[in-house]
Amino acid sequence: MTDRPRPAVTDSGIPVEPVSRPPSGEPPPEIGEPGAWPFTRGIHPQMYRSKLWTMRQYAGFGTAEETNARFRYLLSQGQTGLSMAFDLPTQLGLDSDDPLAEGEIGRVGVAIDTADDMARVFEGIPLAEVSVSMTINAPAAVLLAMAVAAAERQGVPAAALRGTVQNDILKEYIARGTQIFPPGPSLRLATDLIVWATEHTPKFNPISISGYHIREAGATADQEIGFTLADAIEYARSAVARGLAFDDFAPQLSFFFAAAMDLFEEAAKFRAARRLWARITRDRFGARRPESMMLRFHTQTAGNLLTAQQPDNNAIRVTLQALAAVLGGTQSLHTNAKDEALALPTEDSARLALRTQQILAHECGLAQAVDPLAGSWHVERMTDEIERRALGHIEAIDRIGGMARAIESGHVHREIEAAALRTQRLIDAGERVVVGVNRFQEGAGPEPALFTLD
Repeated sequence: MTDRPRPAVTDSGIPVEPVSRPPSGEPPPEIGEPGAWPFTRGIHPQMYRSKLWTMRQYAGFGTAEETNARFRYLLSQGQTGLSMAFDLPTQLGLDSDDPLAEGEIGRVGVAIDTADDMARVFEGIPLAEVSVSMTINAPAAVLLAMAVAAAERQGVPAAALRGTVQNDILKEYIARGTQIFPPGPSLRLATDLIVWATEHTPKFNPISISGYHIREAGATADQEIGFTLADAIEYARSAVARGLAFDDFAPQLSFFFAAAMDLFEEAAKFRAARRLWARITRDRFGARRPESMMLRFHTQTAGNLLTAQQPDNNAIRVTLQALAAVLGGTQSLHTNAKDEALALPTEDSARLALRTQQILAHECGLAQAVDPLAGSWHVERMTDEIERRALGHIEAIDRIGGMARAIESGHVHREIEAAALRTQRLIDAGERVVVGVNRFQEGAGPEPALFTLD
């Protein structure tokens, strides 16, 4: 299967212009051209016309062998990148035989205790060809070392390894809670990995600065962008303080966002994030290379918006969320399975989630035009407003003294909790409709077939 979409015409034979522009021919400077400053319209001139986004389904459970089988199955079905979930003990730096690990081994991801485990996860998977994303934070350096060792066993040098390690410890204090050490030492370890990877694994992103978990905790779209970019500023300052030139490591900074249900707000959010990051890199860090100013990001559809009630509806939700991510110009995408509010996905539901991406890529003309929402009065106004509000969050954090201090002061937690409470009150009052939950309910239907762990 090729990455290239079909010829750029509609089903009726109407030619599709690669990039639409206003009648004057010159877009406003704050919108610009695709692949050019300030990157509102995308980081590549042709976007998906030249290469589709990476279809990177998040997977991992049980043993290394079981996860390897799921990886190989997804690749055989047309997935184009791997995204690796680790179990909770691994995320907390615990071996599977630690008493604290009991009951959690392999439940929310794969159990990795040794370099041999990592080698078994990738057995038969050519690491010279397939990029790997690893969702690991506090012990990120250890797991990356294991991945490098697994690649070297295949004859793939560290310098050729492609992928991403999350390594975003600040958002653990904000939204997830799998930190091991206090903020200061944790930030130092995250920076150590950035410094090492800049020299030794230039094709591997040493950090994925993650707004996804912030959004899942209840943040709004503008909070997600503002807090995530404030995290990025903190990491960049730390790396520069260690002696790295910003332009040397900035092109390998990557980001991770959620795609929620408000289609146009979400597409505008991604456009606003690109533009705001371009301005931050230029004005705060003196970036000179265009690659240093480009915000490259992975997107996952919103897990917290999946419902246990009427789970088939989740396939529709995921499709709309994925559509928003692609309209917003994501570089890679995970689509949740419809049964993930109830259990880990079955093989069938994981395949359907992947097929959702493939249909968007190949059947609906979505990849033919670059930033097709550009020029919409609604979307451009929304893009401007999200950027304005996100910048306000960043400036408030600046006044506190940066993200590390904002986390310690409780500022970020208070902001997210207030937003989450407002949303829940709207749902409880029926003012925000969730189909099958507070409207259009049904009686208990047949139990779906769920995935079970041995």
